[in-house]
Amino acid sequence: MAIHGGAGTILKANMTDEKEMLYKNSLREALEEGWELIQQGKSATDAVVKAVEILENNPLFNAGKGSVFTNSGKHEMDASVMEGKYLNAGAVSSVSNIKNPVLLAKVIMDNSDFVYLSGKGAQEFADKHKLVFEKDEYFFDQFRYDQYSNALKNDKTMLDHTVIDESENDGDKEKKFGTVGAVALDKDGNLAAATSTGGLTNKKYGRVGDSPLIGSGTYANNKTCAVSCTGEGEYFIRAVCAYDVSALMEYGKLSLEDACEEIVNRKLVSLKGEGGLIAIDKNCNIAMPFNSKGMYRAFIKSGQKPEISIYRD
Repeated sequence: MAIHGGAGTILKANMTDEKEMLYKNSLREALEEGWELIQQGKSATDAVVKAVEILENNPLFNAGKGSVFTNSGKHEMDASVMEGKYLNAGAVSSVSNIKNPVLLAKVIMDNSDFVYLSGKGAQEFADKHKLVFEKDEYFFDQFRYDQYSNALKNDKTMLDHTVIDESENDGDKEKKFGTVGAVALDKDGNLAAATSTGGLTNKKYGRVGDSPLIGSGTYANNKTCAVSCTGEGEYFIRAVCAYDVSALMEYGKLSLEDACEEIVNRKLVSLKGEGGLIAIDKNCNIAMPFNSKGMYRAFIKSGQKPEISIYRD
């Protein structure tokens, strides 16, 4: 199993020891909670949804509770989940006040004939299925609000949901692409992936990135791999990154590592896109490439301890 908490210009020089430990402990908690379900014989889908749910509940990450502010001072969240056995999927975009959008994505997958719901209709569906809603105050974070105010003042749409050096929060010095995600392989050989995000600070016009788009930000197929992406969403949409990893494996016969390398460090780079992804294949291989300075990431395999990393080195 592997998880991520976003990629971008994440430099050790700008990270305090305390903040670094907070991130690592948060990643560890999400990974171990998801992994525990795998160990209990639960499905890969259950595991990735649980891991993402925990990350959504942590204000350190731009998803769920930690979601950034839109231009109108609200929160608009996106999420998706996909299982590799039957290619079932669920996705949601532009929802507000839903505590865990990833749970809504799973309910859409499990309890409807649809794949993707958005906005008001998605929220009506969530209410019908008794998902938890929270008031605006639950999603309020002072640092997020200060960043939003700064972006609004400078008329910027900021890709960086967290500026690691808080004294440089003009959106130019530090970029961090706020997404969380998880991929897993269970004991039955089934793969699954899930992704969730709060989008861009000061975003306008109902903008939606790659996270809820099956094939761009999330993909799973038992024949090949499960993928969750993080980065500049427009580029991941144009490159159809998550599915393309699978296609390179299925039709091009590339290994997981080579397919991920082709997408992240060649195809994306050629488009001038920045970010990374996590992926796992049916043979338990894991890849976590990124072309940015860093990516919050962690993975675990049977019989091994969790490995948690932030920086390139």
